[in-house]
Amino acid sequence: MAGKVSSDPNVFLLPDIGEGLQEAELVKWLVSVGDTVEEGQDMAEVETDKALAEIPSPRKGVIKELRGNPGDKILVGDPFVIYEGGSAPAAAPKAEAPAPKAAEPAASAEEKDQGTVVGKVGDDLVGISAADGKALATPAVRRMARDAGIDINTVVGTGLGGRITKKDIESAASGNGRVRPASAPARRETMPVYDTPAPAPKREITPIPAGQETVAIPFRGVRRKIAERLRHSVNNAVHFTVMDEADITDLNALRKKLSAASGEKVSPLPFVASAICSVLSRDEFRALNANVDDANEQIVQHRAVHLGIAADTDSGLMVPVIRDCDALGVLEIGREVARVARAARDRSIGRDELMGSTFTLSNVGSHAGRFATPIINYPEVGILAAGRGREGMVVKNGMFRVGMLLPLSLACDHRVVDGATAALALAEIIKLLENPESLLAPARS
Repeated sequence: MAGKVSSDPNVFLLPDIGEGLQEAELVKWLVSVGDTVEEGQDMAEVETDKALAEIPSPRKGVIKELRGNPGDKILVGDPFVIYEGGSAPAAAPKAEAPAPKAAEPAASAEEKDQGTVVGKVGDDLVGISAADGKALATPAVRRMARDAGIDINTVVGTGLGGRITKKDIESAASGNGRVRPASAPARRETMPVYDTPAPAPKREITPIPAGQETVAIPFRGVRRKIAERLRHSVNNAVHFTVMDEADITDLNALRKKLSAASGEKVSPLPFVASAICSVLSRDEFRALNANVDDANEQIVQHRAVHLGIAADTDSGLMVPVIRDCDALGVLEIGREVARVARAARDRSIGRDELMGSTFTLSNVGSHAGRFATPIINYPEVGILAAGRGREGMVVKNGMFRVGMLLPLSLACDHRVVDGATAALALAEIIKLLENPESLLAPARS
């Protein structure tokens, strides 16, 4: 329905903002009835799969009617905004599921590739231009540029509103495209060390008014999406957890040397991620680097490790993905963790970077706590929670010493992963963490 346009020019239909999505949740209106809006002005914030997006006005006009209230789920293709100047159609009935769509003639490559921000939208969004310094392109186009080694922010888009299309990337790759000077490299985000507890995200707290015993808080937005995904995981996966501690005394010393040499603060987290990638890349532990396709009753194992990083944000838990994490070194992983976590927290992350993970790492120790029983990020089959490092007694070869211990909790789907496999995988991860020099190079060259 991305390109569907109402026959009434005063009726704006909700476009597909996420590559084939059927609905979006209305977060809030940015305009009111009676307001005069300009072409390209943001009218509403909507959310889908934890990605926040703004819906811009396709033209200048006066708002006559806004369809939906915050928290409502609006079907793609339903009337969304009504402008002054014409009669509005009756509200579309809410369908339980989208009706099958009749086959349509195949669109040309130029018609299909509109290079939009979050997903495909129709010609009804002509007039939106990219913000200074930030490319306007779909996740697929961004990935294409990344794979080609092209800085997408230097490519001049030829699509609607300056959008960058696949053809633009192909032209840039061949040297025939138009490019603008690259912007100055962004300052590297440093990784926290976690020698002291990290501050908790500043979540909005609803106080209980004086004289009241209770307060009702709408269950919506990211919190509702998180609840749906967790319930789905608990209902489908058979969870079990194995726990142990790693002696990271040597790792702690190595990361401090890396920090001094690179000028970047390095936490234990990239080492844990590297150890996960190394173990999951082995054939005997490939079962943990997998997704369950319950609909087709099959298990899909992966060669590459696309590592999800659980990030605690003001809006709740989000899991951005570092693709091909097994091909990155420790410092590169640290920078990627910082980048995707920052993008998740400021809600600038693209929908493509919230999808496609094959295993998840949760750093619960950045705040407090040792062991955990993490919920699997379904349809994955495994998740590792790293607790808070602490000083403790370490026994080796009959000798006692004080060392730094890192609690680890590995949860797996028992339908796919046997208990022995999980325990052995955790043991191998610990062995690598206790010999950290082996983690500096990528698991996959």
